[in-house]
Amino acid sequence: MNAVDARALSADQIKDELVTLKKEQFNLRFQQATGQLENTARVRVIRRDIARLKTVLHAKTTESKGEG
Repeated sequence: MNAVDARALSADQIKDELVTLKKEQFNLRFQQATGQLENTARVRVIRRDIARLKTVLHAKTTESKGEG
């Protein structure tokens, strides 16, 4: 997901997507710990998607409060 796609979502949709990504991140970490992880690049992609969504969500919440 890129930032343009994330900005098109509502705050509730972003929160739902964050929950989904965090679950996937947990599963990937578990696979990595047990030596079953095949696509190691996916960990990095998920981590960056989470950060991107958090950034967009923060911008939306401060924008709605009139701070910026």
